[in-house]
Amino acid sequence: MDKDRRKKMSINELMLIVFLINIPFGYIRSNAAKFSRKWMMAVHIHVPFIFLLRIFSGFNWTVIPLLVLSDVAGQIAGGKLRK
Repeated sequence: MDKDRRKKMSINELMLIVFLINIPFGYIRSNAAKFSRKWMMAVHIHVPFIFLLRIFSGFNWTVIPLLVLSDVAGQIAGGKLRK
């Protein structure tokens, strides 16, 4: 399919996916000791996947603050599930 005709993801869809990806990692992070290996993995392991999602959906670097916001919100929501 032609690159121009390919349907691209909206920013809202991308933010929702980032939020949903982070919920299980926030759940894991909330039970780990702060700055332990498990905590670091739960905070950072998903970042390359989010980077690839952003690139393949056609967004440039200007959406990164919105994705970071979605990332943090997903981590917090996942942490609240454990409590």
